[in-house]
Amino acid sequence: MSSEWWAAILEEPTLGYGASVKPHDENGRLPVDQRPFRVLLLSGSERRQYNCPGVDSKSRSLMLRMADRLPQEWEIDYEDLGNVYGREKIQSCNACVSTSMALCVWPCNCYEKDSKDEPDLMWNLDLYSRLDLADAWAVIGPLNWYGPSSNLKLFFDRLVCMNGGCPDERLIDHKDPELAMRLEHSPEWRELSVNHLEGRTAGFFGYGDEGADELDPSGRPRKLRHPGYFDPEQEPFEEEREAYAPLVWQARYSGIEVPDDLWSYATTGKGVPYSEDQAEDMVRDREFMGSFDAWTDRFASFVAGKGKVEPGRHRAYGYTPPGHRWADIKLKWRGIRMGLGRPRDGSSPAEQQRLGLNRDATLSPKESEGDRLRDGDS
Repeated sequence: MSSEWWAAILEEPTLGYGASVKPHDENGRLPVDQRPFRVLLLSGSERRQYNCPGVDSKSRSLMLRMADRLPQEWEIDYEDLGNVYGREKIQSCNACVSTSMALCVWPCNCYEKDSKDEPDLMWNLDLYSRLDLADAWAVIGPLNWYGPSSNLKLFFDRLVCMNGGCPDERLIDHKDPELAMRLEHSPEWRELSVNHLEGRTAGFFGYGDEGADELDPSGRPRKLRHPGYFDPEQEPFEEEREAYAPLVWQARYSGIEVPDDLWSYATTGKGVPYSEDQAEDMVRDREFMGSFDAWTDRFASFVAGKGKVEPGRHRAYGYTPPGHRWADIKLKWRGIRMGLGRPRDGSSPAEQQRLGLNRDATLSPKESEGDRLRDGDS
């Protein structure tokens, strides 16, 4: 390739905008009409060159390209969710909502910042606050096994709390299931349980290689020894963008606007080995890059026209979790009682134990069921 061609490729993303305004979180204290417009861009691939993949992801390159294309007067915040060796990961959702909506606290209190026992990337990168500060979000990521990356799935699972989570953990003594169940049935719960980030906009851009060079002419994997197990006519999705439908519809369910033309997918690297489908290969794919740039421009146009969003009543920005040492002691005692087979009277664990549903009375809850089976425990 000529040096002139590469110069054109590298210059193209800026569109003359120049460097963007760096995010200043303290602007979150200003009235809406006095602060800059703000967006948060997320790279959802697991790959980083500082872990075993050894190479940065395409979504990181796209995120940075998008940041360069957006208007320079905006505050442009961005984050790479990729896995870095030795850095904390996004902890999984513990599904507190399935016990009681009121047990799910906004922002999530299953984990906390700088925890040694369960370090969490969501808290350590202040992502709840940064989501709150932004008027719009742009999510960029790959398709992995017919769905979004595990990091994006973890990220959005941990956003269940924005959809009606309890805004005051003191009402449930930090994490008391029985108190939460009672609160959920109280008259005041309807007013407490709101969509805490409602009104914002989210755009989603997924990309994939449609099997790279792994498929034969019939659309089946070349390595497959049992072709009857795989019928390409029954693969999911008429449109590949549907792989991100769970994230899109979660956002919409929670009051986040996702316009249909800001939910996009494009293919790059189809038919070539994975080693020939890196970010430096992607930028040579003019059709793909054109699709991404068009999505970026639609995103910028839509959110600029919509404008800034008023913050919710219960903000993640500026939030300091209350202390909960005494609550932890009480919850520890609750756990010991369950381990001894003496759960609280009238509680769900007591009823499940009475019915023999879960066989979970143990003082060694970290022990796996497989080990118990092999040790002969019932």
